Amino acid sequence: MAHGDITHIDIPVSDFGKASAFYSRLFGWDIAEVPGFEGYPMWRAPNQISGGGLAPRDEGFSQPRSYVEVDSIDDTVAAAVDAGGAVLMEKSEITPTSWWAVIQDLDGNAIGLFEGTTEG
Repeated sequence: MAHGDITHIDIPVSDFGKASAFYSRLFGWDIAEVPGFEGYPMWRAPNQISGGGLAPRDEGFSQPRSYVEVDSIDDTVAAAVDAGGAVLMEKSEITPTSWWAVIQDLDGNAIGLFEGTTEG
């Protein structure tokens, strides 16, 4: 993936089992928990490129959220704030080689940021 590519989409759900059955039936997605990411079933579309996760729905996460690959979360967050956006979630580690954060655009939309790789 390159800077600016959509890496994945999280979908907030209240019941992992029902949501997994729904999306598998509707779109043919493979949905499974991956070792190290228990409680976060990940989905993969038939094209093997598109994917994301089913995340617990809560008051702060009630709409699907896209994540964008960036070269530097720190630089992107600084640019977003400089342009009038806001930080909803500071940079956090996913693995020793990957991180994520969430910013807010000028219209209040939450946009996830992803830096690094979950491979290797």
